[in-house]
Amino acid sequence: MPKSWIALVFPNGGKGAYGQFDRSKYMICLSQQLYKSLKSGEVFSPKAIKYNDPRAKMLESEVWNSIKHEVMTSLQLPKIAKIYVEQQSQRLHLRLVSLAKTIGSNPDVTLKLSNEHINVSVTPLEAIPLQATQLELNNAITERLPEIGLPELMLELNARTGFIDALLEPEHARQESTEQNHQKADNEFVSVPAKRRYATDLETSIAAILLAEGCNIGLKSVSQEFNPSLRLDRLERVKAQYFTADSIRHANQCLVAYHSQQALTQQWGGGEVASADGIRFIVPAKNLAAQANSKYFGSKRGITFYTLVSDQFTQINGTVIPGTMRDSLYLLASLLEQDTKLEPKEIMTDTAGYSDVIFGLFHLLGFCFSPRLKDIGKARFWRIDRKADYGQIDKLVRHPINTGLITDQWDEVMRLVGSLKLGKLKATDVTRVVARNGTLSGLGRAIEEIGRINKTMYLCEYLEDETYRRRIHTQLNHGELRNDTARTIFHGRKGKIYKHYQKGLEEQLGALALVVNAVVVWNTDYMSRIIGLLYEMGLEVLDEDIARVTPLKTRHIRVLGEFNFNLHPDVIDGDLRPLRDPNAFIGLEDLDAGIPFNNELLEIE
Repeated sequence: MPKSWIALVFPNGGKGAYGQFDRSKYMICLSQQLYKSLKSGEVFSPKAIKYNDPRAKMLESEVWNSIKHEVMTSLQLPKIAKIYVEQQSQRLHLRLVSLAKTIGSNPDVTLKLSNEHINVSVTPLEAIPLQATQLELNNAITERLPEIGLPELMLELNARTGFIDALLEPEHARQESTEQNHQKADNEFVSVPAKRRYATDLETSIAAILLAEGCNIGLKSVSQEFNPSLRLDRLERVKAQYFTADSIRHANQCLVAYHSQQALTQQWGGGEVASADGIRFIVPAKNLAAQANSKYFGSKRGITFYTLVSDQFTQINGTVIPGTMRDSLYLLASLLEQDTKLEPKEIMTDTAGYSDVIFGLFHLLGFCFSPRLKDIGKARFWRIDRKADYGQIDKLVRHPINTGLITDQWDEVMRLVGSLKLGKLKATDVTRVVARNGTLSGLGRAIEEIGRINKTMYLCEYLEDETYRRRIHTQLNHGELRNDTARTIFHGRKGKIYKHYQKGLEEQLGALALVVNAVVVWNTDYMSRIIGLLYEMGLEVLDEDIARVTPLKTRHIRVLGEFNFNLHPDVIDGDLRPLRDPNAFIGLEDLDAGIPFNNELLEIE
């Protein structure tokens, strides 16, 4: 009992038979101390969600010893710590030597001496001007994309991909379908077979629900009493039965798998790169997940939807984060828990939230962590060889790595990484495993030392290679452009979410991500057809121009007004509709009618 409580609990100093013990104040003291102990990790509640012991979820020693070889082989890590340290020492030394040779002739990097220490700065990247051929290609695509309403887009895309049918599958069928997809070869797309259901025309009902949730306009706005599939009571029943975060995730798997096989998609990227970014929403309703932040939410509360976007423009996972927390552990969790066909290995993000521990965990799990640094001058550079002379950066690389700590904790580090790899331990629980009372444990400090090695190698490459810096910048632009598209679609109620529970937030934002992915996939199909038409017309289309066009276009998509849920017979079986004639946009009668020219710009790096 703290001394500050003794005088309150024992008002008479513990003397005398009456009043020597105040039970009510003692209970308050006990509750306060228990709460502090739970938060600090000194006490755990086995059945609690937030305050359980995360170390109990790690692989037990006997189980870990039986699978250690297989896991470490898959992660390409040696069993012996000294071998790992020697490998990392050689890699770090070569990278530092390379930086020392090139930094003097690099006009973008500046070294400044301050208080006998060297600080480094990098010149900001300049935007690459758009070439005339790139503008022409973009305009040719924009002018030919057919105009379509969002409900028709989803129903037409479902006829080709079956993503709504995948959402309607029962849980056991979804698991079987996911296992079959993972067993197929990479170059073979598996369509989801439609299951026989008791109700009819559920696809139309689901499309209406996706539209209502994705556009944030509510079910009443899409209901039609004269249409049995769109009656309000029908939509509410279908939503309660089929519309869950798991079913939405399964439908998204179907879309991502279909999209990744398109030839045009492969020219944007192979799916090995992804970026993480957050899009913030105000939540005026009372919700435990919403927190206050005057900078982003004013006097209201809000949440952050942390998204993981591939280099193919599709979102492969999303996490609802309370308030504006920018912890990279959420990124690691989103990466490990994503279950699409894509397997990104290089992850790019903004500066906020990165730490040495994060660098270490990403490296050990086989990922390349590439944040965009805004103030590289404050970053520390580390070395293993204390006697090496690195020339003009020798004073910059002045912090030594404690390799003994890595060697001592290597077995526990591997057990932690194996638990994360196999899904036994969640990434968001790692902090409670490696830290106590805000201080890193021996295990945490060992991972931190590993992270310092890999962070230094990342910093060297970041300084040396302008192409690397631009790749990071370009991929992050993809995520920001996708956020703009999501804002355009999520227009109802001024973009505010009125959900009272975490489950409702996850379902609605999952629906928004699915609708945006549907737009990306639909646009890609028609862009492929347009580019093929340009080839047939004898026009030259350069690969570097194709790489800079984006499927995140919405000007031809109607998200406002009355909604049509009836497909034309020509596209009901999955065929593509006719392209627009670009000549229809030329003429004074079009200008008089107020029809704008489609001068939608390319993504600007």
